[in-house]
Amino acid sequence: MKKKVLALLLLVVMVLVTACGNNASNNEANSAANAGNNTADGGEAAAGALKVILLIPGTLGDKSFFDAANSGLQKVKDELGAETKVIEMGTDKTKWEPTFNDIAAEDWDVIISGGSEITEMFNLTAEANPDKKFINYDTDIEEAPANMYNMSYSTNEVSFLAGAVAALTTQSDMPNANAENVIGFVGGMDIPGINAFLVGYIQGAQYVDPEVKVAVSYAGDFVNPAKGKELSLIQYNSGVDVIFNVAGGTGLGIFDAAKEKNEYAIGVDSDQAMLIKDTDSEKANLIVTSAIKKIDMAILGAVKGIQDGSLTMGKRDVLGFVEDGVGIADNEIYKTVFPADLQAKIEEVKQKLISKEITVDNAMGMETSEVEAIRNAVKP
Repeated sequence: MKKKVLALLLLVVMVLVTACGNNASNNEANSAANAGNNTADGGEAAAGALKVILLIPGTLGDKSFFDAANSGLQKVKDELGAETKVIEMGTDKTKWEPTFNDIAAEDWDVIISGGSEITEMFNLTAEANPDKKFINYDTDIEEAPANMYNMSYSTNEVSFLAGAVAALTTQSDMPNANAENVIGFVGGMDIPGINAFLVGYIQGAQYVDPEVKVAVSYAGDFVNPAKGKELSLIQYNSGVDVIFNVAGGTGLGIFDAAKEKNEYAIGVDSDQAMLIKDTDSEKANLIVTSAIKKIDMAILGAVKGIQDGSLTMGKRDVLGFVEDGVGIADNEIYKTVFPADLQAKIEEVKQKLISKEITVDNAMGMETSEVEAIRNAVKP
């Protein structure tokens, strides 16, 4: 009888040990799975790696502003070995601040977002979480909490260059250029950040030809390609042969209209022709160039500075040509579609911008009436 009891006790102990071992293994597996989900694409990061998260106030897929930021996060992962994650917060603005606060309560080292619309609430989150580092990759607001680094870009200057390209395009012998001396602009909203592009664009076009006319439309939306196409078709049908897209996801409709009418367009924020060419080369070949804000490289540089301790927090830097923060896309399409002699003229203008021989007004410091007067002066 004693032997049977002893055998039974041994059996119970073995079962308990096995169960504990299985639970430990399962817990380790679950932890590993969760760690994998914290990376941008489910990959693994090195132990002790910097943890960096990107919060998109919208959705990816715009092939412009948000996609450029996501590209920057991927560079942070690939080049710095960081553990990364991206969250698309959507277009419901009431959800942005709670998301910022929820993420700040987690164990991320660096929290990144971008845009003037989110700046105030993002600043409040940073102030409430002094142990975290924050990066706003594109804001027009200069003030920054002590634990935040802000960036903006010389959009007026790169848009000046885009305007010069547009004016030279409409006057050229390029196959789709017409006899009308009218270029177009479609913006997401009638706000200072968009009008900074507009004023630079108009002044760049006027630098080439003081008599050029500029058709201007605002979609009132950054995520409505159908509206972008509608406004662009109106402009193309009125005699415009090249339109500058400054409308985020709405701007994808501009390229649809350009393809339908066989007219030209100029992209924004990212090298949009290169992002489109693999899926629609016909459309991409109508995007003469893009006015690029090098958001991806700016994010990479800022995170690298946090990682090595060289970045000064609590300020905003404006990145221009000298800082390699902006530029126009001189890709294979630009070099093929835009004549070589016109490329040389654009390079001359760029060098004059760098040397400050040319200075460009900035709508960020203008009254609404001043912007309106500039628009009206070039109205077709």
